[in-house]
Amino acid sequence: MNTPNNKRRRESVERMEKVFLDLLQTKELGQITVSELCKRAEVNRTTFYANFADIYALADSIRDKLETNLAELYQEEITSGVNSNDYLKLFRHIQANQIFYRTYFKLGYDNNYKIIAYDMELAKRHFQNRFIRYHMEFFKSGLTSIIKLWLEGGCQETPEEMFEIVKSEYQGRE
Repeated sequence: MNTPNNKRRRESVERMEKVFLDLLQTKELGQITVSELCKRAEVNRTTFYANFADIYALADSIRDKLETNLAELYQEEITSGVNSNDYLKLFRHIQANQIFYRTYFKLGYDNNYKIIAYDMELAKRHFQNRFIRYHMEFFKSGLTSIIKLWLEGGCQETPEEMFEIVKSEYQGRE
């Protein structure tokens, strides 16, 4: 039986995801066909459609996995309500998962991502409780741009160096 947690099914899904990510490095999403993906992943179309409605559903599935994985990095902070400002974890995660982040940005998902854990109290103190929405957007856009630039350069700087860049831009605010 091919249940969702079946080893064979998981392996097929992982192959399809890997092939999809590889294809996205040289093609646009609309240029990738189910047939091509299945052929390269060595699965039949029924296997694909048993797991995904279409190519876009596969892309969304990969986005969901990345966002879930990223949220897990900060789960303790989210649960406790304490913001460590530890972006080093983020930069290490990006460096280890570059293809996922490149794909995430290529598909434009960063435009839809909402900051779900933002330390409003800290922001209110730093910015005298003024224009918080603008500060949040400035931070999100700046951080996103830095990450994209870092990825374009092949993550040559260390995660520690990237963390120092972010800290220096915020002049030691923690």
